[in-house]
Amino acid sequence: MTELLYKDLSYKITGLAYNIDNTIGYGQTEQTYGDALEELLKENGIKYQREVYFPILIGDKLIKREYFDFLIDDKIIVELKISDRNYKKACTQIFKYLKSSGTKLGLIIRFTNEGVRIKRIPNYY
Repeated sequence: MTELLYKDLSYKITGLAYNIDNTIGYGQTEQTYGDALEELLKENGIKYQREVYFPILIGDKLIKREYFDFLIDDKIIVELKISDRNYKKACTQIFKYLKSSGTKLGLIIRFTNEGVRIKRIPNYY
């Protein structure tokens, strides 16, 4: 059996997402959910970076610029989404971020009309 990556930290982030959903509910913009998550991360003393620039390089040549919504404690990439639309694309996107950055865990947090949905995406490569 494989141990959950960053179990305690990912549970804290999950709890914050549920707190946001319980407080402001469905129908907000990704920006609003991001602002709420940022505020709760600050309140809880959790180290984070928001809208983290990450270049995709081949050698010294810049191929593409990517931005993570959040990088938590230099360990977990968090992407916020406001619906189930393009869910498969979001999974592909975060997996690409994980592989490119060498980060080991990603969380997709979706705020939907049926509540918050969280998908853990580990990078074992």
